[in-house]
Amino acid sequence: MSAATTTTTDNNNDDLTPITVVTGFLGAGKTTLVNYILKEQNEWKIAVLENEFGEVSIDDGLVAESLDAPEDLITMDNGCVCCSVRGDLIRTLGQLSSQRKKFHTILLETTGLADPAPIIYTVQTNPKISEHYRIDSIVCLADCKHITQHLDEKKPEGAVNEAQQQVAFADRILLNKVDLVSAEEKEAVKTRLASLNQFAKVIETERSRAPLDQIMGINSFNMDSILDVDPAFLTTNEEDKLEHRTDLVMSVGVQFEGNLHAQWFNMFMMDLLKERAADLYRTKGLLSFQGQGNTKFVFQGVHEQINFGPSKEPWKEGETRVNKFVFIGKNLDRKWLTKSLMECLYKEE
Repeated sequence: MSAATTTTTDNNNDDLTPITVVTGFLGAGKTTLVNYILKEQNEWKIAVLENEFGEVSIDDGLVAESLDAPEDLITMDNGCVCCSVRGDLIRTLGQLSSQRKKFHTILLETTGLADPAPIIYTVQTNPKISEHYRIDSIVCLADCKHITQHLDEKKPEGAVNEAQQQVAFADRILLNKVDLVSAEEKEAVKTRLASLNQFAKVIETERSRAPLDQIMGINSFNMDSILDVDPAFLTTNEEDKLEHRTDLVMSVGVQFEGNLHAQWFNMFMMDLLKERAADLYRTKGLLSFQGQGNTKFVFQGVHEQINFGPSKEPWKEGETRVNKFVFIGKNLDRKWLTKSLMECLYKEE
């Protein structure tokens, strides 16, 4: 894939400290989740970084002193620490790098941040950060009782619906407060979430008591995660019959057999990203290229930043070469995407 797509390859260094980015609306339960991590659980040693726009201090009784500087860390009895990030994430992560091996993971709480792309870009492209850290997963905490009204909120022309974006970017969705709704209401919410983001795993929780091993240290933000996408999603579904609205976030899956022509595919992706990067929140792909033997290629992207390279798993002998693509964003046209991608297939002269 061309460098014009800001292509990088996955760093397979297991020595890197994973970062879990947590998003979610006010009241979804992020503060309760952070307090649970810092005060109740004892299995994980986690460094919790709060941005300065957090809904409240982690806990008034917990944070008894003002955190005036990023290097001020409060250490908990269970070995976890918490710190307030005041503007400069690079500086904070840099100061933490000498201690990072004490922790299983870093949890970065990002209240009100609709688009985590700047954080992802910083971690992946800043050499001072990328040699110590990697993005592990993006987790959206959603209030089961109120998320639908956030998703349905009408925004002024040109404004983004932050709730839709948070769901769209997520690898995992913590559906919190499920005890406050009926079974029917819960299923309706899960159906709605799936319409926005088909490949994010939904984990039900009460009072933010999350199974941490399902949201941290899972390496879901990696190129090979396309291999875990539900095959059923990649077939045509009822979405094609819905009214086409340009303001709605949706997820589209495309798959077809054959080998792609590398140059044609590169040109298509360059043009797509040049024209539509702002509308493409997340992209994933699994590819077979003509002339590349058994090498299976994978990519994943956030807006115009694409990570691309060989999969850890080659094509097996006799395995059908099925190309798979996932697009999550606004104003997506499945028929046009399918037609355009299939035009990238290699054709014998």
